[in-house]
Amino acid sequence: MDRIKKSIWITLLLSVTASVAPALAQKSFVLSSPDQSLHSEIQVSDTGIRYNVKHANDLMLDFSRIYMTLDNGRKFGVNPKLTGTVTNTVDRILTSDVYKKKEVRDHFNELILKFKGNYQIVFRAYNEGIAYRFISSLKGELIVENELAEFNFPADNKAYIPYVRDHLATLESQFSSSFENVYAYENISQWDRSRMAFLPLLVEGVSGKKVCILEADLLDYPGMFLYNDNGSNSLKSVFAPYPKDIEQGGYLNLQGIVKTREPYIAKVKGATSFPWRVITVSSQDAELPENDMVFKLATQPQGDFSWVKPGQASWDWWNSWNLFGVDFKAGINNETYKYYIDFASKYNIPYVILDDGWSPQSEADLFKVVPQLDIPLLVEYGKQRNVRLILWAGYYPFERDMEAVCKHYSDMGIAGFKVDYMERDDQLMVDFHRRAAEVAARYHLLLDLHGTYKPTGLQRTYPNVVNVEGVHGLEQMKFPGTTADQVTYDVTIPFIRMIAGPMDYTPGAMRNASKENFRTVHDEPLSQGTRCHQLAAYIVFDSPLNMLCDSPSSYEKEEECIRFLASIPTVWDDTKVLMGKVSELIVTARQKEDVWYVGCLNNWEARDIELDLSFLGEGDFKMELFSDGVNADRCARDYKKEIISIPADRKLKVTLASGGGMAARIYK
Repeated sequence: MDRIKKSIWITLLLSVTASVAPALAQKSFVLSSPDQSLHSEIQVSDTGIRYNVKHANDLMLDFSRIYMTLDNGRKFGVNPKLTGTVTNTVDRILTSDVYKKKEVRDHFNELILKFKGNYQIVFRAYNEGIAYRFISSLKGELIVENELAEFNFPADNKAYIPYVRDHLATLESQFSSSFENVYAYENISQWDRSRMAFLPLLVEGVSGKKVCILEADLLDYPGMFLYNDNGSNSLKSVFAPYPKDIEQGGYLNLQGIVKTREPYIAKVKGATSFPWRVITVSSQDAELPENDMVFKLATQPQGDFSWVKPGQASWDWWNSWNLFGVDFKAGINNETYKYYIDFASKYNIPYVILDDGWSPQSEADLFKVVPQLDIPLLVEYGKQRNVRLILWAGYYPFERDMEAVCKHYSDMGIAGFKVDYMERDDQLMVDFHRRAAEVAARYHLLLDLHGTYKPTGLQRTYPNVVNVEGVHGLEQMKFPGTTADQVTYDVTIPFIRMIAGPMDYTPGAMRNASKENFRTVHDEPLSQGTRCHQLAAYIVFDSPLNMLCDSPSSYEKEEECIRFLASIPTVWDDTKVLMGKVSELIVTARQKEDVWYVGCLNNWEARDIELDLSFLGEGDFKMELFSDGVNADRCARDYKKEIISIPADRKLKVTLASGGGMAARIYK
């Protein structure tokens, strides 16, 4: 143990032992972050276990209860009997080839509370947040009837609430969800009692600070919803009960519809580590997108994943297979996909996705292929051009034949699957995600998990999980009657949803519209905001498997844009957020080897900003800059491309249109 680590460890130990209350009925422990900015007081008494969170002298989360109720009258955290404590300090470097940073510093102080009844509660304090989890060492089967994770805020704060949309008749019906929604910005006390919300959820605090509630290392347990049932300043956990009867149904019979449920939320066997409950605290909004706690708290990968190759994909569904200027009828056929493959090969795009329709839609059988397609022929055609295919799959047929499907298509040369329509996060569905990742990895298949809940670290445990939806992505702009403000959403999700992990948002529209001109057109869709807003999304959004959503024919008409987009990496050596405010603006710089990319997304308010590029260091740099054109507020496709020298003072002024953006590549 080096001197610095030893000093930190002793400081932590003294702070814990010195804070033990003299009364036997209650013991208090203070756990502090390595930089001493964040503190959590944990109280253990006959009435239960509570903790709070303070940042400097600001109370971010008031004392909140935690416990689990089990079968046979057993409970964790109720009338607890403390039998011992352990303290640790860890300071290490984690690495990943499929992340927004090549290296992540994992530095925390830890307090382990041991209790009679064969369970522990582990608290960790990072500089950017507090996390805790229950650990059971009980043998045999254990049924979890319920869990309370309480979040008591010291005031009636504003929050960004992602309510479950649709199915509002009962709370039970909301457990079936696409996990796609925009945010309601309202006071906690104004919570709509007919609705639950999913994670992550962001709450404003004092002095401009913010608290984000997440969970991590969710592998065999239901996901957590939040609910406010009494108009107070308190949020409480809700979990989907364990499914008892499930029937095939839903969209094209591709879903598992829960008909009845058990009176408990989970059942496990043997020693079990339950998911981490995570409370991040940021003093500046720009700190939020850089937060790595979900990644750090996830189970580390086992085995060799060097075969995982992230990258971009040409995608068919958003553009409705609309090719033009060709001499064949575009659609789900060999000629169309050869065109997509040729396009991808021309711009060094490694993947083409065959979305819904390659397999007979009415049969839910992934071994059947529509007669218009010859998959082995297309695989070979792509192989000759260094392009691999990814197949879309509905959840139910994939789950039913998972091992056989993965082996069959891996042997054929398919690169992976985009699995869709899970739309649940009860324990059985969460376990499906883990098993799908494990089986796919065995056959060296990538997974893009669509139609599902937010990531919770599975993408670190199984790096072949290269993307996760759980986001109100660009596909929503296709659906008739949408009233969503997607531009404002775009400058909100990097500070909330993206903390959880990567997003299969699917940007890249070449038909762009101002706020006044936008309309929904299903087969020739538009995006809200400017062309540069779309370009910047490839830099600002975390997305190791990133879609090029528009038609190859459209991209061919926009040579400058597609060549720039195709050059953008999807995983990075370093990430810095240069500027940011929730729902207004974000500027992100990302590095891959010796090249930096800078992306800026703006809301509907036009503005001038000045970028500080001092992070570049010494030397002379050039910038390939795409900025909003002077008429972009009226014609959103208007942009200006130029090559400029980075000023010696490293200051760059940029004008952003309403709904605008900026995208740049910086090189020597």
